[in-house]
This record gives sequence, structure tokens and C-alpha cells, in this order.
Amino acid sequence: MAKARAIIKRLKAIKNIRKITRTMELVATARFKKAMERATQAAAYTKKLAEIVADVSASLGAEASTGVSHPLLEARPVVKKSALLVINSNRGLCGGYNSGILRVANQVLRERKESQIPVDVYVCGKRGINFFKFQRQAMAETYTNFEDKPTFAEVDSVATKFVEQFVRGEIDQLDVAFMSFESMARQKPIVVTVLPVSRPTSDQAVAAAKTPVDYEFLPSPTEILADIVPASFKARVFKAFLDAAVSEQVYRMVAMKSATENADGMLRDLKQKYNRARQSQITSELSEIIGGAAALE
Repeated sequence: MAKARAIIKRLKAIKNIRKITRTMELVATARFKKAMERATQAAAYTKKLAEIVADVSASLGAEASTGVSHPLLEARPVVKKSALLVINSNRGLCGGYNSGILRVANQVLRERKESQIPVDVYVCGKRGINFFKFQRQAMAETYTNFEDKPTFAEVDSVATKFVEQFVRGEIDQLDVAFMSFESMARQKPIVVTVLPVSRPTSDQAVAAAKTPVDYEFLPSPTEILADIVPASFKARVFKAFLDAAVSEQVYRMVAMKSATENADGMLRDLKQKYNRARQSQITSELSEIIGGAAALE
């Protein structure tokens, strides 16, 4: 009887855990749909803005006499100091989401160490902060205010700091480590260099760069570049945060679905064990009754 009671307690505990994992799966699904809409809208805007920057830069570059450029477009001949922005999550229970990002971030840090290039590490998310604390890696700044709905105003305050540092020459390169969202079935941890601002790699942007268009600039090329180049950089950083938010929910959906299915499997096994234990108990009780009746005869 004691064994059957222990199995019943385990059954109740697993049923409660299953309710939690199933609820978390449904919540992650709802959040994913909303985050997906925001990321899709931002992707089109970011791509088009980058193409405009490439087109305008190519047009100005074709005219050697203009001498117009922007500090964020100028690649430094020698990288003396770089910065690394790592985008993680505040919460766990999302499978290998955080570990994948931290793996590629550590790879960048090792490469910088081998090249003897100082790196300022900026970390978003409690999971990444705890990891780098455990690794005793110095962090320039940490952020925990970015959740599944990052706003442009929050990202803008962070991106503006990097723009100012790059213009002042305090950093020569900025890399962002995050989980890139490609599709529902494919998310990939990557490291992207966002400063200096580079031209997009799409075929359309490459074609625009090869065949520059003649533009008439009003009020002036300098003022136009001063607006669209920082806007393009901030849009790319914002897109990275949106991709991270979508990917986190996908990973959490998959992890919680797997946990729910594992709980179902454990419940089936425990029910079988309980039935066998109960059957064994009943058989034992019947044997005692029959034995007692035989003794009375």
C-alpha cells in the first residue's frame, strides 16, 4: 500500500507540472504571434532604409568632388578597441536559446583576446549577466529592461551611446550577438558587425551600388546623411532586439511542448506502475483471505 501511495503522490506532482508547462506553452505561442508581427514589419523598414543608405552612398561616392561622407560609414583602418553587445533573455525555460548566443559571443571574445584587441562587453538579459559574472568577465554595462516587447525608445537610448562612442573614437567596431530569426523552423545565433554601418548584402542593394542613381539633394547631402545613416544603424539594432524576442518565444514554445509531452509519457508509465502495484496488492489480500478461510476449515 505504501508503494501505491508514493506513486499517487508522484502522479499528482507530475500533473501539476504538466499544467504549468502547458500553460507556458500557450502563453509563449500568444507572445510569439505578436512579436512575429512586429519583427516582420521592422524587417521591411530596416531593409529598405539600408538600401537607401547604400544607394545614396554609392551616388555620392561616384562624385569624387563632393567629399561628402558620414562618420558612421567610415571603417577604421586598424581596430584598436571594439564593443560587443550580447542580447539574452531575463528568464529561462527556453531550451538552448541563451547557450547558443553565449557560445558565439565567447568565440568573439576569444578572437579579440588572441588579437589583443580590448573589448567592452554590454549584456542585455539576466541569463547573460549571470553567465559572465560566473566567467568573471568584466561588463561595461548591463540591461534587464528588455522583455518580449522591446520598444524603439528603449533601444534608441542604448544605440545613441554607441553612436557617440564611435564618433568620438572610443570604439572602432561594434558587434551584436543575438538569435537571428529566419523562420519558424530556423533560428541561428550570430554575431553581426553594425558599426561602422555597412552596405546591405541583398541583390537589390548590390545592384543599386553598382549602378548609382543621380540624386538632387535638398537641403544638402551632409544633412541628409546625418539623418538616414544613424537611423539605419538604430533600425538594425532594433531589428536585432525584435529577432531576439521572437526567437526566445519560439525556443520557449518548443521547450515547453517537449516538457509537456515528457510529462504525458511519465504519467502513462506511472499509471501502469500504479495499476501493477494495486493488482499485486489485491492479489496479496485475496491470498490472505483464502489462506485464512482454509485455516478455519
